Amino acid sequence: MAARNGALATLIDVTATYGEAGEAQGTVAEILTKDNPILDDISWKEGNLLTGDRTWVRTGKPGVAWRRYNQGVPRSKGTVGSFDEAAAQLAATSQMDRSLAILGGNPAKARMNFAKPFFDAMNEEFAETLFYGNSFYESKEFTGLAPRYNSLSGPTQDYILDAGGSGTDNRSGWLINWDPETITGIYPKGSKAGLLHMDATTNLREGPDGYPIGDLVADENGNNYLAFSDYFQWDSGLSVKDHRHAVRAANIDFSDLKANRSTGADLEMLMVQMVERIQAIGPNAAFYFPRTITAMLRQQALSDARTGRSMLGFDTIGGRKVTTFDGIPIRAVDALNVDEARVV
Repeated sequence: MAARNGALATLIDVTATYGEAGEAQGTVAEILTKDNPILDDISWKEGNLLTGDRTWVRTGKPGVAWRRYNQGVPRSKGTVGSFDEAAAQLAATSQMDRSLAILGGNPAKARMNFAKPFFDAMNEEFAETLFYGNSFYESKEFTGLAPRYNSLSGPTQDYILDAGGSGTDNRSGWLINWDPETITGIYPKGSKAGLLHMDATTNLREGPDGYPIGDLVADENGNNYLAFSDYFQWDSGLSVKDHRHAVRAANIDFSDLKANRSTGADLEMLMVQMVERIQAIGPNAAFYFPRTITAMLRQQALSDARTGRSMLGFDTIGGRKVTTFDGIPIRAVDALNVDEARVV
């Protein structure tokens, strides 16, 4: 799958660095990325902890001074602090009927195809946690973006736009400037991109048909049959080292949106403001909106195009036809299609 021009390392790129030793991880990364456009954008780095990553941030700048010839300047140093970002673990076990797996003559491929619903579920869980996860309430998750950008008077207030919605069916959109030094995905130290695929079949002795015998497993009625088992694991987390590289457009009242903007938010105007809040847009930056919002955005853009106003464009990224705004991809994310209370 082709990368964006000049893009930073995505999950597929990371697994490619392992060569043959990371072949299993590369296969899983390809499958996950195919149905999760967020993975086309998000950069990744290996954490420095077995549980995630310890990040050091500057909490105070050093002093500087003007000087004359033959005169020195006062000593000065900045101050730094650290915090830990945890990775969380998604896991699944897939069991496929042996007879079904060998039917086409390629049981390995059949087993990966059979496991696709588990990959879909992993993608959904990852996307939901990326935006709404909160390890304070659910210790098994990592902390996502919304708990960090959740107050119009908090430390990230300058990076939250208030779209004016006051009801309980509000939505949020995001612009994230992915970069390993600012906001990035993380995986535990010593792991291969946080991905693991193991053949969990214990009886691998060859049967009379030339394929592994497999294990006896029980169906829902307690009756046994032979099956092959696969175990999948994805350890991932989010590191926000510099909150200035993400912007949340909150309080978008979906029920008020109209294609002609007679009521509700002007989505393109919001996106202009989001772009201007970030100091320097990098190669992996992307917008994320609920699918209902991206549909309305295109309706508003169609209305604009008739007057020559629209800033929307189209590009092919990672083999997909993608809507863009000011050259930045716009991703439709189903995990964002939830009713939110007003951010205050």
